Amino acid sequence: MFDFITKRSFVVNVVAVIAMFFLLAVIFFTMLPIITKHGKQLTVPDVKGLNVKNAIAKLEAAGFDAEVRDSIFIDSIPPLAVWAQTPDKGAEVKMGRTIHLTVNKTVAPMVAMPDLEGLTFRSAEMMLKSLRLNVGDTIYKPDFATNTVLQQLLNGKTLKPGTMVAEGTNITLILSSGRGSVENPVPDFIGLTYAEAKEILSASNLNPGSVIIDPNVSDTLNAYIYKQYPTRKNEIGDFNMVRAGEAVDLYLSATKPVKDSSGAAQQPPAGE
Repeated sequence: MFDFITKRSFVVNVVAVIAMFFLLAVIFFTMLPIITKHGKQLTVPDVKGLNVKNAIAKLEAAGFDAEVRDSIFIDSIPPLAVWAQTPDKGAEVKMGRTIHLTVNKTVAPMVAMPDLEGLTFRSAEMMLKSLRLNVGDTIYKPDFATNTVLQQLLNGKTLKPGTMVAEGTNITLILSSGRGSVENPVPDFIGLTYAEAKEILSASNLNPGSVIIDPNVSDTLNAYIYKQYPTRKNEIGDFNMVRAGEAVDLYLSATKPVKDSSGAAQQPPAGE
């Protein structure tokens, strides 16, 4: 080979090299459509909703490669079902193109429950959706702040903020319906413990207002109520009336008050 090159003139060698490159270029461009499958385009089939194994088999049978690119959790479709595909169904692409799949997870991710109390229903709904949680039942209860969240529940129990729950969980919301239209006599809380008063307030659809605690109180729930506002009766002996959703202010002491025949506290507790 060396003798073949050296025994010929420089011009001949240059011409030979040029001819060789030209020949290689012709071969390359002739083979390029075969290598790139030029002109061979296929329509991407629809594999959304199929199990990932069935989806991959369908794509490969149609002349495509398939690859799981991402995963998501959607509670309305089966686990491992295809949620999205790229390119989408109906797209015209080259044979052998890789179709990327997004697949539904088998186990729901856990998220921290937010604090919804005090938010409007619309704000609470948006916050739940951002965390992939759902609004379940909505229960209305009389309260002055109309259509705000009073309580958040899961399976009938209070759900504390920060509790880990699965995506897709239905959260029950207790919402304020505003104040009721029917007036009822103010309950008598004098002499009851604060724990007992809270139960009566809840049963009467009333709210605790300001709670004033004497310095001698060490256990709030077991402290006694010696004063309330509004009072049970007014100055002329008629019942004071309240609507559902209104509040009652309570005054607490460690000493149980003594009530007179009218039901009023006969004397203030020690330390007042």
